[in-house]
This record gives sequence, structure tokens and C-alpha cells, in this order.
Amino acid sequence: MNLFRMNLSRFRAHIELLRPPLAPMDLAMPGASVLLASFTVHGTLPSLLPFVLATLGAYSAITSSYVFNDCCDIDVDRIGMPNRPLPSAMLSKREAEAWSLMLFAAAAAIAYYLNPESFAILIVATLMITIYSTWAKRSTPFSWIFVGASFGLVPFGVWLAIEPAGILKSGLGIHPASVILALMICITDWGFTNCDASRDVAGDREKGIPTTPATFGISASAKMVALFWLIGVVLSVALGWSAGLGLIYLAVAAAAGAWLLLQNLDFVKNPTAKRGDRLFYQSANYRFVLFSAIIIDVLQRTMLPHMGLF
Repeated sequence: MNLFRMNLSRFRAHIELLRPPLAPMDLAMPGASVLLASFTVHGTLPSLLPFVLATLGAYSAITSSYVFNDCCDIDVDRIGMPNRPLPSAMLSKREAEAWSLMLFAAAAAIAYYLNPESFAILIVATLMITIYSTWAKRSTPFSWIFVGASFGLVPFGVWLAIEPAGILKSGLGIHPASVILALMICITDWGFTNCDASRDVAGDREKGIPTTPATFGISASAKMVALFWLIGVVLSVALGWSAGLGLIYLAVAAAAGAWLLLQNLDFVKNPTAKRGDRLFYQSANYRFVLFSAIIIDVLQRTMLPHMGLF
């Protein structure tokens, strides 16, 4: 019984490293990107196998970066989040590194199988997030640039997995919507990452880690976060227009975007670590709603007409 409980505890620790509260966002983003690519280019839904593989592959890539970042931040998490699997010694650093490598290997195999272009994007994104975790975060207050660039490449890589652009063959078949999608995630992730950093100001300052909130203060960071999300909301509307999405998506993008900007305004007025923590999860929920709206809109515009309902 004790062995069973120990194994169950270790299993839960592995799952916790994947950031379960962020799973809806991390699954909805690649899922919506797959549907959007196929709908925008062909006006149809993708085949089931590529849809499932691309979604799971991207999720594996995202969560691999989470686990690796935790491996690099054990000393900081001992101060701000001592109950997480690594600072609490529920798992060893070596076990977590193996878990991260396994997730990356799965993502790489899927990306290469679907399209070598997607594999190449994965390598670049992984390199950027590795630079962030191992060097930039502890060296510059602008380390979030690497995070946004890396995560912005995720939906772009997923798009290429479904609709190759011929980049590796000197082609230029990149659809504008794929670029807007990548920019939207990149820029909003700059806001997302600085919200996350605002939660860890105490630990970062104690360890001398020069994140933007630790260096310039949460108040200045909150204003910057609000600007990034404002640009992101504008890009979300531009994405709907460039991809030919309908009123369902545009209405949700406008309403959810307005709500999120109000939350950002409240963070500007109340620049505390606690409010930054709340905005961090509110931002994740916003992304989940936005990408769910893409999924619903695409399904409505591709499936219902063939069922004779529209």
C-alpha cells in the first residue's frame, strides 16, 4: 500500500509539472490552430489523425518547456512556491529533466512526421525557450522577449504541420493569418510572462534575478502588460478578418477582449503580486475562450451547411 501511494504521489508530481490549470489554454491553442489552417486555406476541416497529432505534439512541446523551466528555477521556487514538486523533493531534478526530454521527443517525432517545416520551427522555438530558462532570465530584465518569440512560434509551427508553406524548398506560401496568429501569441505572451514574474518578485529579488517586475517594479510592469494585451486584442480581431471567420468569433473576440482589458486596467490601478497572479490565470482563461470561439466558428461554418441547417 505504501509503495502504491508513493507511485501515485510521484505520478501526480509529474502531472503537476505540466501546469494542469493551463491545460485548457494549452490544448485549445493548437487545436484551434489546426482547424484555422485547414479552414482558411481550403474551407474544410482537417483529417482526424493530423488534428490529434498536431494538437498533442504542440501540447507536449509547451509542457516540456514548463518542466525544463522548473528544473532551472528550483532555488527561486523554494522561496515563492516551496510546495511544487521539485523544491519539495517530490521529484528529483534528474527525473524532471528526463520527463521534459520525453515530452520534447514526442513533440519532435510528431512534428517531423507531419512536416519537416514544423520540426524546424520546433527546434528554433525550443532553442529560444532554453536560452530564456538557462541564461536570459538571470541576466536581463527583457528575458520575456525570448518567451514570447518561442510561444508565438507554436501556433505557426502547428499551422505549417497542416498547411506546409514550402519554406524549406524556397517557397513563400505563408498565409497572412498564420503570421497574425503568431504575432498575437508572441506579444500577448510578453504580457502573460510579466504577470507570471510579478507573482515571484520576492523570490526573484532575493536571488538577484532581474525580471522586469523585480527590476522596475510591478507598477511599471502592469502598464507594459496592459499595452501588450491591448495590441493582442487588436490582433485577435485582425485574425478573424484575415482568416475569414464569422460573427461568432468576432463577437467573442470583442467581448472577451474588452473584459480582459478591464482586468488589465484593474492591475494597473492595483499593482500587487496578488493581482498579477489573478490576472495571470484570467489571461489563460481568456485565451481558452478565444481559441474555443475559433473552434466553434470553424465547425459552424464547415459542418452545419452540409447538414442542411444553414
